[in-house]
Amino acid sequence: MSARAVLSSALGPNGSSHIQTLRSDGPLVLRKSNPKGSEPLTHRRPDVARVALAAGTAGPLGGDDYALDVQVGAGSTMVLQEVSAMLILPGLEGAKSQMSITVRVEAGATFVWLAEPIIAAHRCNHRHDVRVALASDARMISREETLLGRHGEPAGDLTSRLRVTRDGAPLYDQQVAFGPARDGWNGAAVLDRNRAVGSVIAVDPGWTEAPPPAHPYHETAALTPLAGPGVAIGAVATDSLSLRRLLMRGVNELGPPWAI
Repeated sequence: MSARAVLSSALGPNGSSHIQTLRSDGPLVLRKSNPKGSEPLTHRRPDVARVALAAGTAGPLGGDDYALDVQVGAGSTMVLQEVSAMLILPGLEGAKSQMSITVRVEAGATFVWLAEPIIAAHRCNHRHDVRVALASDARMISREETLLGRHGEPAGDLTSRLRVTRDGAPLYDQQVAFGPARDGWNGAAVLDRNRAVGSVIAVDPGWTEAPPPAHPYHETAALTPLAGPGVAIGAVATDSLSLRRLLMRGVNELGPPWAI
């Protein structure tokens, strides 16, 4: 199955953000939403454009090709939520599935993306590719979480890459690959016995002169400044709940208006 969904926001004349484009396609269902819980930066503000992404079908399955295009218009603020975790399932004869997400955050805009976990089920073969292009004065916070296998099952194969540019220059680029087709992914130097891994990327032009300092706040989690006005928070854990707590602890280390 091939699916393409499109989402965009704009700033209205009254100073409130609104959804300008909302086009779903098959398994990628976009709907206007209300606050799902505590939010960094936006803190349940009523003038923010909020959208929830839900799965219209099971998957992606092996062979599926999904794409989501997001544009946060100049001066607007968008919160993209997800209704549930994305369960990646195997296809026939080991066919590969993929999901491509492209995000453009324009001048003076703010993007808050609170993704739910990606679950790499046994025997899946998936590539997840995210590209974010930020204007020089845009702000963003993005969370990604991965669970390697459902409860009690081995992990599937997953390759995930996140690339962030700011004003056209590279800010963050990381690719990770897990699963039985990858050597050493479950060794002591990578995940060891952990099966949950995730990160948070926060970018604020106000950090241009002095980004938050490096802080290894847990034995399996750390906050690290980027070569630009941003930080990467990374963590590994034995399960989804522990991972979420570690990542949100790192966000709270940033203080207001990020802390929740």
